[in-house]
Amino acid sequence: MVSFHLLGLTLAALAGQAVADCSRDTLQAAADAYLAAQEAGAIAGSAFQKLLDPAVTYRQNNKASSASAGIWSKALKLDHNRTTLDTTQCASYTELVSTAGPYVVGVQLRHASASDAASPINAVDAIVATTGDWAFNAAKTLSYIATEDWGTLAAADRSPRAVLQAAADAYLDMWSNSTAINAVPWGSPCARTEGSMHFSPSCTVGVPTSGSASAKITQRRYVIDETVGSADVFCSFAGALPDSHEFRLIGGKVRLVHTITV
Repeated sequence: MVSFHLLGLTLAALAGQAVADCSRDTLQAAADAYLAAQEAGAIAGSAFQKLLDPAVTYRQNNKASSASAGIWSKALKLDHNRTTLDTTQCASYTELVSTAGPYVVGVQLRHASASDAASPINAVDAIVATTGDWAFNAAKTLSYIATEDWGTLAAADRSPRAVLQAAADAYLDMWSNSTAINAVPWGSPCARTEGSMHFSPSCTVGVPTSGSASAKITQRRYVIDETVGSADVFCSFAGALPDSHEFRLIGGKVRLVHTITV
């Protein structure tokens, strides 16, 4: 009987260790390793490579890619980067700007389940905008977002995961549902940055009010960080354009919106 008790304690300890491996520290360290590889322009031989599952998949702008063909194969001088961490899904989202590139990039890293003690990265997914893409101007984007506050929220200002995703979905549903605008928890003031365009103090300027089923936004992939009120969604915008939409909610209201559209 004692042996079963000890076995139970051992399994519980191992389970706790496995879950802990999908901690904020683990996710942040992986994102930092990605950034170092991105600045070097090479995954091969990097600390980031050591974190990858042998069967890792790469995707760029909603199409299959590879370690040698994606944005990560280009050395970028980074003027800005910010990372959010999703401990529920074992994932992270990193926004980065390189004015010299020029590029504005969003990267989602997805790790194996928290039940896997190694928790390797099994998916690298990027939305990459550059010269010629929709409303693109990396320098203008940087000027708008550089001074924004995406810091940790006080407990009273945080929203549950479901609320963050529902707000993001309601916003994206506006293109296909004429009543979705009423489901978005608009905040004030609110600032929206879409490439080189910036809207403030209201985020409702120019949003669609007559949705069309043909404009449905699909392929949604989420990274949600309750501690900073962030929900990032990679998607196919209006059924065709690779896109990232990130939202920051404070006190349950949308206060910041960032988009990267290719």
